[in-house]
Order: sequence, then structure tokens, then C-alpha cells
Amino acid sequence: MSHHQVIIIGSGPAGLTAAIYTARADLAPLVIEGEPSSDSDQPGGQLMLTTEVENFPGFPEGVMGPQLMTDMRSQATRFGAEIVTAKVSRVDFSERPFSIWIGNPEMTEPTHTADTVIVSTGARSVMLGLEAEQRLIGHGLSTCATCDGFFFRDQEIAVVGGGDSALEEAGFLTKFASKVTIVHRRDELRASKIMQNRAFDNPKIEFLWNTIVDDILGESKVEGLAVRDTLTGEARTLAVTGVFIAIGHRPNTDLFADQLDMDEAGYLVTGADRSTTNIEGVFACGDVQDHTYRQAITAAASGCMAAIDAERWLESSSD
Repeated sequence: MSHHQVIIIGSGPAGLTAAIYTARADLAPLVIEGEPSSDSDQPGGQLMLTTEVENFPGFPEGVMGPQLMTDMRSQATRFGAEIVTAKVSRVDFSERPFSIWIGNPEMTEPTHTADTVIVSTGARSVMLGLEAEQRLIGHGLSTCATCDGFFFRDQEIAVVGGGDSALEEAGFLTKFASKVTIVHRRDELRASKIMQNRAFDNPKIEFLWNTIVDDILGESKVEGLAVRDTLTGEARTLAVTGVFIAIGHRPNTDLFADQLDMDEAGYLVTGADRSTTNIEGVFACGDVQDHTYRQAITAAASGCMAAIDAERWLESSSD
């Protein structure tokens, strides 16, 4: 068992930014970055599954997502952060120092203890469960219109979903695409009326009702969408070069159930304009507590906030 002043759980833009700031504050943070085999705590976060990132400040020519995360990781270790490639199996925030387990959660003694913990486990997009999603993500398949819409100028694309997020994505994409087809498995939308009216009034948006996606076509890039009518069983191919999955997001918060306060969707609840949770000394940042913006730059900014909050909390608790 080893003790640390700061342990950071998660290693996306939020976690690594928190690591950079706490390391520069001479707090020698330990970052438990997750495991590559895990869907819920991919080391480096969602940017490891993207290709070119053009909206992160400081890169006028753009930067590949994995390269950006590799550089952030190197920057954190340069200042003294220790990074462990492992998955946290259990936490205990009931008393200080806080306890964290790696491996067998039934072990009596924790693997690490910490004075403060920064949670940055992120969130993941709910996917369709198709094999092609793993192959084509970042190659015409996306879960973020704000991130990738620019790449689909004058193309015909599809948005899968029927809630507010799907309609918001579709509306944004009409700024670039020549046509956006919303594929929905029912004959009515779950979205709010105002969002529905905007979509119905947009001449670039069409609807494919009572339709499910059987497959995303293409070996190295999206070349079409295999869809099927749920009423007639008729199968057809939708000729699109881009597909946006917008059926929801799921925060990676199962580990903290019954310990940290969450909203109805499972996102961690933090203080207004702060990273504080309901437990003193535990902070949260990034997509694990942000269901509004979900951008790399906002995640990095909240990682900075959490690091500063943690540093100030440590100073005040030692007085």
C-alpha cells in the first residue's frame, strides 16, 4: 500500500490537465489511467478514438487525437506525475485518507491511499453495438457533431436517434452537409416540441421513420448505412458518407455509487463553478460531471479547476 497527496482516477484531457497542474504544484500526483481493454476507462479518454482534432487551441493545422493525449501525458510525467496503467476496482471515501483498490476489490487492504482524489473517469457514448463501429469510428463515424461536422461539408450524412441531442446534432450538421437524414426506430420523436419544430422546418433535414440500422458499410471509411423498416422488414441501403450516433451518453460513475452524489442521469454533482463533490477532499472534472458541453477543451479547463481546488483544500486542511 502506498500513500499519495493526490490520486487522479482517469486520464483524458481533464485528468491529465489535473495531473499537470498538481505535479507543477509539487504534489506528486498518482494517475490511475485505466486499461486499454476496458470500454469505460479507456486511457486517454475518447480522444484516443478520434482522428484529427481541429478545434483544440494551439494547433492551427490540427492534431491527431491520440497524439494530443500522448503529448499531454508526457507533459504530466515531465513535471513528476506518476501514471499507472490499471483499472480501479473499488474506492472508499467514507474516511480519510481515502482508499483505492486495484485488482481484487475484496482485498482487505487497499492498493493506495490518498489525502485527496480527483475523479475524471469521463463518459462514453451509447453505441448501436455493431462491429463496424469499432472499425469506422473517426473514419466517417462520429458521436460529436461539434467536433467533426466541419469534415462533412457538402456531403449527405445520417444522424441516428430521436431525442433532443439527435435533433440538435442534425441542426448543427446542416451548416455543412447538403442533406441530413435522421434515422429513428419509432414513428414519433422523444425530443421536445421546440426541437422537433426546428427540425421539421429545416429544408436540409429528412426523416426515416420506423427504421433501425443493421450495419454501417465500408472497410476503411463510411460508405453507406444498411437500414431496415421495422414494420415491413424491407431492407435498403442509405447512401451516406457520414454517420453520427446520437442515442445518448453514459457517465462512468458506477464505481462511485452510494458514495458521491449524482443526478438522474448518473453524472457526478459538483458545486456551482467548482469541482467539489459532496465529500470534502474529493473533486470531479470533465465529462463525468459535464453533460452539457462534452468538449476536450472544457474537460481540460475543468481539470485545471479541480487541481487548483484540490491544492487549496490540501493547504487549508493542513493549517
